Amino acid sequence: MAKPNPKAPEKTVSISCARCGALLYKYKKGGKGALVKCFKERIVKNYTTTPCQCPECQQVFAREMLIRGAPAYKIIGGKVITK
Repeated sequence: MAKPNPKAPEKTVSISCARCGALLYKYKKGGKGALVKCFKERIVKNYTTTPCQCPECQQVFAREMLIRGAPAYKIIGGKVITK
């Protein structure tokens, strides 16, 4: 399987909790589609204290896993919003 592109995309998005609106990540996202996964190496700024859990409302919004051999967070549908 191919690894994610080593050159990070230029577009940076803000990822927030859908329930309370708390900022979770600043992330370098590639492509135009919906946010399905976040590769850990592309996270620019992490605002969470516990991995995959909102710091304000404690909602679990993702699961840790290996995707194409790289550590990533698999986003649970409808739990986060991007701007």
